[in-house]
Amino acid sequence: MGEPLNVGIIGCGAIVAQYLKTLPSLPSVNLRAVADLDFSRAEAVAASQDGVRALTVDELLADPEIDTVLNLTIPAAHADVATRAIAAGKHVYGEKPLAANTSQARKVLALADEAGVRVGCAPDTVLGTGIQTARHAIDSGMIGRPISATATMVTPGHERWHPNPDFYYVPGGGPLLDMGPYYVTALVTLLGPVTSVIGAASHTRKERTIGGGPRAGETIPVSIDTHVTGVLVHESGALSTLVMSFDAVQTRSSNIEIHGEQASLTVPDPNYFDGEVSICTLANREIGWDSIPTSAGYIGAGRGYGLADMALTPAGEQHRASGQLAYHVLDVMESLLRSAVDGSSVPVLSTAERPAAVALTSLSEPVSSLAT
Repeated sequence: MGEPLNVGIIGCGAIVAQYLKTLPSLPSVNLRAVADLDFSRAEAVAASQDGVRALTVDELLADPEIDTVLNLTIPAAHADVATRAIAAGKHVYGEKPLAANTSQARKVLALADEAGVRVGCAPDTVLGTGIQTARHAIDSGMIGRPISATATMVTPGHERWHPNPDFYYVPGGGPLLDMGPYYVTALVTLLGPVTSVIGAASHTRKERTIGGGPRAGETIPVSIDTHVTGVLVHESGALSTLVMSFDAVQTRSSNIEIHGEQASLTVPDPNYFDGEVSICTLANREIGWDSIPTSAGYIGAGRGYGLADMALTPAGEQHRASGQLAYHVLDVMESLLRSAVDGSSVPVLSTAERPAAVALTSLSEPVSSLAT
């Protein structure tokens, strides 16, 4: 690593547009080719990017120019595409989750270790100024010893806006595996790894109705729980309460709150890279909340910064949006779902170090500074 990566994207669905906004600004990443099972989608993306070729998936994996695959396929295909890319000797950076389950994810990481290639995984939103400013406040002692956190994501369901929402309502989908990676990754970044969980889950409907697009009005079956709640016990002793729902309408609470002995923090939505961090201290409790100036993270960051960080992190050092972190997050979520079935506390057998903090960095600065 340490040199620009020649990247090929596999999967040209809705999420690719967000990456295409960022990748051209990252000198450590050179987008060379795109592929999709629907070749016309790959052609459309390639036509919008100078010097980018549209290939079949097999052609992209065999292309010697491509050293890294950006895996933007649906969750059920993440492990298969990653495994094939690793077998072709390529690094892999994928959308979340790392795989549909921890069994598949372990195989991906083991094969990558054997092949001597790196695995990275979204979300990299935790590298932005929002989560990183909150982390800086915690690490600098502004809230005292962390005690607890709450993380809440509620929505009435993705079928209201997504034209093909089927995969959200089958095993491997659901609110926890879909949206949970943002929140659990943020909690691990802020409070450290999780050692055990206890959870409960439910669902309110056996089918959903697609709200727009060519399939509007079509009903799809629901075969998983669509409301999941639980408690995460962090290695530090802090307790996080998590609520992930495709059944509720809206919430007025902060997406994430962190509570310490001396102060509480409101943390911005981890689906985004920035946002306001506020603090209420014990000494000024009657006065209320104050905003904390932006003090850490990548200013103006977007999707793909985790990939750039992977490119720039020297050999022997762990890049921030790593496969190991993504595996731990997946393990936490899978354990929580198992607890919801068993009705008892479940130990989380994996662990992961908190990624290195990100100093306040402007997009106008050399991207190489992001790995320092």
